[in-house]
Formats: sequence, structure tokens, C-alpha cells
Amino acid sequence: MAYGIQVEVWGDRALFTRPELSVERVTYDVITPSAARGLLESIYWHPGLRYTIDRIHVLNPIRFTNVRRNEVKSKALASSIKSYMVNGGETPSINTKEDIQQRASLILTDVRYVLEAHFELTDRAKPEDNPGKFKDIIRRRLERGQCYSMPYFGAREFPAHFRAYEGSQPPSGFYQGKGERDFGLMLYDMDYSDTRNITPMFFRAVMRDGVIDVSGSEVFR
Repeated sequence: MAYGIQVEVWGDRALFTRPELSVERVTYDVITPSAARGLLESIYWHPGLRYTIDRIHVLNPIRFTNVRRNEVKSKALASSIKSYMVNGGETPSINTKEDIQQRASLILTDVRYVLEAHFELTDRAKPEDNPGKFKDIIRRRLERGQCYSMPYFGAREFPAHFRAYEGSQPPSGFYQGKGERDFGLMLYDMDYSDTRNITPMFFRAVMRDGVIDVSGSEVFR
């Protein structure tokens, strides 16, 4: 059985990077389902429950801006870290002073969404766990502004504010009554069923009157 929640999230900036662009970072037009799920998990995470995004309500106009951000060119190799853990030796590291570079990013500004989702219990739930317990914990966290880790919009320098949504039903915003807008293929989530071969999943993101119906979309692998 699924248990539904509605969470309003907003922030000054957001960056939901398109995976097909590897050098300059370009955001999707709206938050992705995987980013939305990660945001809910940052508010409350437990191995015994799993979130599924049903609908994304876009409340504010979609606006972009260009910024330049300092990033490092290199990545720490997992093989080097594993070797260090087993054999010791020199600690793997990246010299940010020597490895730093500036990259342009196309990001979103002044974003606000209502995330409509549900959660289900997983096989890792304990006998004493139950949906009512989890829903009460999530409700208290939303009321108090508590979180498991700081939520953010795609990048840690773009923090997200959150609260339980208590506005009109269904939520309405700038795009209410403005018809359909097709965003094309968008990252849905990552398939972790085979940890040795993690693959991306995509869906056709179509916004109708400010609402993206994720649950009714076909997922492509």
C-alpha cells in the first residue's frame, strides 16, 4: 500500500545537469524525478522505505541565467582509494589549487515546486516499522524544518528550502491554464538493480498546465 505526501520546495538557484553534456553544465528546464526523490530522502531517509515521485507541480516561471563556477578537472579514482585501503601508502588526493578551473553553467533561478510523491515499505523494514510511524516522522520533520542532510537543487551550493504543502488543491502556479509544454527526454532515475552495471532511465517530460505527471509516463532504458 502507498502513502502520499506533498512537499513544497523552493530556492534561489538550481542546476539539474543534462548528462549528455560533459564539459559545460546545462540544466534541465525543471527538477528531475531523481533529484526530487533525493531531496525527499535528504529530509527523511530510512532503508525500510522507498519514495516514488508521482507529480511535479511547477509554480514559478522557468528562468535561466549563466554563471561561472570553480571546479576541479580531475576525479579521485575508486581504484586508487581501494588500493590505499588495502595496501596503505600515499593518501589519494586532489590538489585543488593546481587542478582548479572555471566552467560556465546554465542554471535556473527562483525555482519553486510542489513534489507529490508516495512511499512504500521495502523488504529492509523491521517488524516494528509501519507506514503510520514513517508518515508521522516525515510530517514532524516538515513542520520543524528538520532534515537528514541539507537538501539542495542539483548542486550543494544551491540549497533548497522545504515545508509541507498546505495551499490550494491541486497546487496551481504560473503555468496554470497555459497548456502543454514538451521538455523532451529527461533523466528519470538510475537503475541500481545490477550494481556492476548502473544504467540511466529516461522518460518523456511533458508539462500540462504546470504539472508533470511522472507516474503516468513511460520509462525508457
